[in-house]
Amino acid sequence: MTDTPTPTPAPHPSHGTPTAPRVTVRGEAHLEADPEIARITLTLTAHNTDRRTTLDDLTHRNTTTLDLIKGYGDAVEKLETGTLTIRPELARHGRGERIRAYHGSIQLTTTISDFTVLGELVARLADQELTRIDGPWWALRPTSPHHATARRQAVQEALQRAREYAEALNTRIDALLELSDTGTVGGPTFATASYGGAGVMRSARAEAATEAAPVDLEPVRQNVDAQVEAAFTLIPPNLG
Repeated sequence: MTDTPTPTPAPHPSHGTPTAPRVTVRGEAHLEADPEIARITLTLTAHNTDRRTTLDDLTHRNTTTLDLIKGYGDAVEKLETGTLTIRPELARHGRGERIRAYHGSIQLTTTISDFTVLGELVARLADQELTRIDGPWWALRPTSPHHATARRQAVQEALQRAREYAEALNTRIDALLELSDTGTVGGPTFATASYGGAGVMRSARAEAATEAAPVDLEPVRQNVDAQVEAAFTLIPPNLG
């Protein structure tokens, strides 16, 4: 006995036909959400007429800063070292290539997930010698459920629009032909400031003072947008 193969349904045409009219709609979602992380960038610098002393000072400053940040434990989600630079400064006058001084810098980027310690950390970092801080940059994680929520809402809006068009023709949706993600936007919303300065030296009086008070930082709500395009076939309406 030979089994009779199950017939494969004929694919829907990519364009509408009188027997399978097509409707294409767009769905959008626009959400606001509290940020989940904050990033700050630090630039540590050192200056000296001796190259080795410049490097040693920069290394010491980098180690001190890393220890300070790591001391906040799980509040620090990520800590990365960027570019390290040691460059000579040539004298402006005189013959030959006489080096006047050496300038060193190193960049660090840290991601904080506990905003209750962010203001304190920023103040303590800004209180360090020859340290510049830029940020914070507020953001959602790439895996944030807010992105999925926006996408679902965009799909639901597209489906609702298609149903409304079908209802206007006194018919119903038959099948989904295509669903395209035309854009999901949820990048960081910036609210930045700079603290400290690369050329600022703290006085002995400042060294003896108590630690700086925490900086009051208000998180910036994030925009999450999603857009889709969907194509459906309709049950042929009776237009008579």
